[in-house]
Amino acid sequence: MSGSSSVYAPGSSLVRRLVQLYVGLALYGASSALLVKAGLGLEPWGVLHQGLADLTGISIGVVSIIVGAVVLLLWVPLRQRPGLGTVSNVFVIGVAMDATLAAVPGVHGHAARGSLMVGAVLLNGAATGLYISARFGPGPRDGLMTGLHRRTGRSIRLTRTAVEAVVVATGFALGGTIGVGTLLYALAIGPLAQFFLRLFAVPAPSTARSTAVAVASPSRVILRR
Repeated sequence: MSGSSSVYAPGSSLVRRLVQLYVGLALYGASSALLVKAGLGLEPWGVLHQGLADLTGISIGVVSIIVGAVVLLLWVPLRQRPGLGTVSNVFVIGVAMDATLAAVPGVHGHAARGSLMVGAVLLNGAATGLYISARFGPGPRDGLMTGLHRRTGRSIRLTRTAVEAVVVATGFALGGTIGVGTLLYALAIGPLAQFFLRLFAVPAPSTARSTAVAVASPSRVILRR
């Protein structure tokens, strides 16, 4: 009985992690698209994606994929190693964004747009907890932060703030939307991610649940904003 349990558990954990990874990435893309629909301000990288989409005429989802691939190339000099989650992040989020934008109708009225904005930020926090807790590697943008942190010796908080400030400024200059949604996201995503990381944590084989969350480098990028 104990022997069969030990054989089954790892496989079950792997299936759960894969489901969390892809559901989380799909919901992340959907939440980003809902922020676009709300029209009250996007998350930092979303501002850049929207600005580039407006400039090039390419869909925002495809722009997200292209930017993710370019950021992933920056991992090479930083000596970062991508995982399944890293590569999946590049493609799944962009595809989910475009699919959601095509499926969800326009939203009108301040109350409806505000509610959509709040719901999108909450969904983004849940999605972040899902895919990071799966432990298949950080997304390209999060890995850029940890790579810069290791190479420069600067804190993750500083490297993230500096990179996202440049990203937001560039995106805004290109026509990306900054607003109350951007501010709400900046203030709320850390606490939301912390809550959902603990809620969805998959225990590592040799560690307890709380330890698995505490030592994951991607979660440090999210939590130490």
